[in-house]
Amino acid sequence: MDCRLGCGACCIAPSISSLGKAANIRCEYLNDKNLCSIFGKPERPQVCSDFKADRETCGSTNEEAMNNLIYLEAVT
Repeated sequence: MDCRLGCGACCIAPSISSLGKAANIRCEYLNDKNLCSIFGKPERPQVCSDFKADRETCGSTNEEAMNNLIYLEAVT
């Protein structure tokens, strides 16, 4: 599945240790349109590059994606 542009759930819900980003906090690189400002750049963390949107994780709405990712963060 393709990412829903402007969702941003994967940049908010999970922690990103290489950036020192805690869970449920907006990533510093997430712009006001909920797009990654370092997408495709070498400084983008590998964990972010490795994330692939799928229906099970992202659901069918941005709210579902947040709920699913918050849950996954809590159980891992």
